Amino acid sequence: MATQQSRSAARIMLAPAVILLLGWMLVPLTMTLYFSFKKYLPLRGGDLGWAGFDNYVRFVTSSAFWPSIQSTLIIVIGVLLITVVLGVLLAQLLDQPMWGQGIVRILVIAPFFVMPTVSALVWKNMFMDPVNGLLAHLWKFFGAQPVEWLSDAPLFSIIMIVSWQWLPFATLILLTAIQSLDSEQLEAAEMDGAPVLARFGYIVLPHLSRAIAIVILIQTIFLLSIFAEIFVTTGGAFGTRTLTYLIFQRVLESQNVGLGSAGGVYAIVLANIVAYFLMRIVGKNLDA
Repeated sequence: MATQQSRSAARIMLAPAVILLLGWMLVPLTMTLYFSFKKYLPLRGGDLGWAGFDNYVRFVTSSAFWPSIQSTLIIVIGVLLITVVLGVLLAQLLDQPMWGQGIVRILVIAPFFVMPTVSALVWKNMFMDPVNGLLAHLWKFFGAQPVEWLSDAPLFSIIMIVSWQWLPFATLILLTAIQSLDSEQLEAAEMDGAPVLARFGYIVLPHLSRAIAIVILIQTIFLLSIFAEIFVTTGGAFGTRTLTYLIFQRVLESQNVGLGSAGGVYAIVLANIVAYFLMRIVGKNLDA
């Protein structure tokens, strides 16, 4: 049992780290809130005084605001569907005994360690290029006209690129969950004559519910701030401008720090709303 003295000593030792962490979080947030109420144009006059809630009104009434919210949610939902479904299937496959199993697992997980910028460049130039891309040559081989992926199907292209990056993460978490499943349950169900789909639906999938909830929560937090892939591929054109990219355009391209800061506050609110509902879902799965 820890004594009162030892607990006090532990708090004193942890205090510097806690203070540093709070400062690291609160200082940028405070500055964002401060500038969101200012009319601050670095290259066009600098600090022009207080703007009140004008930045918030201008940002939310902008013609690009709601389309950016829609694009953000479409990308998040699309990536989650692909990574969860394929992640479950890949985890099931990798759990089966096979030759070179360790090497196969490393190759499947490898894309997660590729930087988003590099990944986007590879997909843009090696796969989706309408002239020299691998998919263009594949289309020509079958006598079809190559597709201009980034202009004809921009959102789908972004979803595919991001899904390729995040699929290994989902697969790794789900594979760990599958390996923790008691094999005796599956063996008993097999001996009772239960078909493969029944064993998967009634034993494996319920066991994966907690892992799936964790995957959805963690990926959503990161996917709401997707930026590099869009910057490298479409530059926000063709309806791929997300909320994060819109904020970037307001701050760096338009040099309006106040307007961009107001957008940052909206992004924080959106992330917290999504996180709240996801935490409730995760909490129910963890309590089950």
